[in-house]
Amino acid sequence: MEPPVDRIRLSQTAKDQLSKLKRQTKIDRWNVLCRWAFCRSLCEATTPSPVPVPADSNVELSWQVFGGELGDFLIAALKQRCQNDGLGCDKETLAQQFRLHLHRGIGYLAGDPDLKRIENLIHLVTSQVGGTKGDRSNI
Repeated sequence: MEPPVDRIRLSQTAKDQLSKLKRQTKIDRWNVLCRWAFCRSLCEATTPSPVPVPADSNVELSWQVFGGELGDFLIAALKQRCQNDGLGCDKETLAQQFRLHLHRGIGYLAGDPDLKRIENLIHLVTSQVGGTKGDRSNI
């Protein structure tokens, strides 16, 4: 599948938020945290706000590094989400929605006061998948 973007350059704000997440979770790879963040945003019922996202940091990833072995699945998830939201699946829309979801997800993860260890990240995802979203009594 053709990726929505060839290269991803993050905003300085997203870089700072990812640096914080790297320290907290001990996940030392930008791409892994970005995948978690992208998927976190896709789980939200609302569409991301169409705000301009600057590409003003020195963190840049190729799609292949971002997606890894999951690249085609992430593209399919993005396309499905765009269809569900009543948006087109043209290259420009996919690229815009990808950037918006990625940056929104990074903000959500970085702003989560309970996300202090990798175990909390796993619990966050499994509680959303399991239907107990919001229940963090075990964190």
